[in-house]
Amino acid sequence: MPNHLQYVVFSVLIWLLKPMGAFPWSGLDVVGRRTQRDINCSDNLEYLNGKICCLNCPAGTRMISACTTAREKGQCEECDDGTYTEHTNSLKHCFKCTQCRSDQEIVRPCTHTHNAECQCKLGGFCAPDQACEVCKKCSRCEKDEELVRNCTPTSNTECKKIQPKSGSSSANASVIVPLVLLAVVAIGVTPVCVWRYRRATDSQRSQPGRVKVGQHSDNCPTEEVRSGEPRRLSCSGLILSRQLEDEQLPKLVPVNGEESLRKCFEYFEEIDVDYHKRFFRHLGISDNVIKSKEHLLYEDRIHELLNIWVEKEGREASLNDLLKALLDLNQRRTAENVKENAIHYGHYFCEEK
Repeated sequence: MPNHLQYVVFSVLIWLLKPMGAFPWSGLDVVGRRTQRDINCSDNLEYLNGKICCLNCPAGTRMISACTTAREKGQCEECDDGTYTEHTNSLKHCFKCTQCRSDQEIVRPCTHTHNAECQCKLGGFCAPDQACEVCKKCSRCEKDEELVRNCTPTSNTECKKIQPKSGSSSANASVIVPLVLLAVVAIGVTPVCVWRYRRATDSQRSQPGRVKVGQHSDNCPTEEVRSGEPRRLSCSGLILSRQLEDEQLPKLVPVNGEESLRKCFEYFEEIDVDYHKRFFRHLGISDNVIKSKEHLLYEDRIHELLNIWVEKEGREASLNDLLKALLDLNQRRTAENVKENAIHYGHYFCEEK
């Protein structure tokens, strides 16, 4: 009897517990469905929503609502301007685009599918293996160094010490002595050249019916040769002769007024970066205005400041004033290059005397 009673009680317990799922089949619930922990969605392609796998939204979009049917895509929406997603995803918010700093320039703008890329502006650099909150200024080689590699946005200038040239003192002397002799000869010959030039000029001026030195044909002067035919002098040749007298550049005349002047702005981009502030101060531009343009690329900075100068001077703005400012700062080579380019490209011509 006790054994029979125990059997009845055990049977009743089994019957009570079976509907409650106390003894489920492996991997299945009481109605034969798969449990949530056994559902595997494909990595980078799907995401789990409840007990079903939904397809990711494509790059450049975000998820608004999940799918209701397995292996389908829910509702996706394109990222707002200024945000992005680079890969397929189930994100509800897109990532915010990176903003380039004032000392950087944009290499690749931000789109809905990739972030913006920035790099240091010309004259600055940031090493990629170092934290870079501000671009560092590129180094310049010292006088006893030579350039190995130019500065780039990701690396500084590389220089190395100049190695002394091998050779005996006698070999060095064999080079120095001729140079000294050449200098002595040049010093002796120069006064003779100047005397002959002035004598020839005076002689030509005193003879009627002959072409005078300095007389212009088209844009530049001519001189008479022995055959009696005039020959065109280059403006650079005229400058060399005038430098012997007054060290001044010839006065230039614009072909098309202010437009000619503005077309010559690009020739001032070769002004030494160490002189450009002094140059614009010499033109009457204030330090505050010069500093306000330092965030621009060097070439753009030169153009902006020259435009400001033209607006300030008005009709009085002249290329000759800019050339004189360069000469006052001992930047003769730059001045001559600007002058030659202005004439060569037809923006200016030499003033007739």
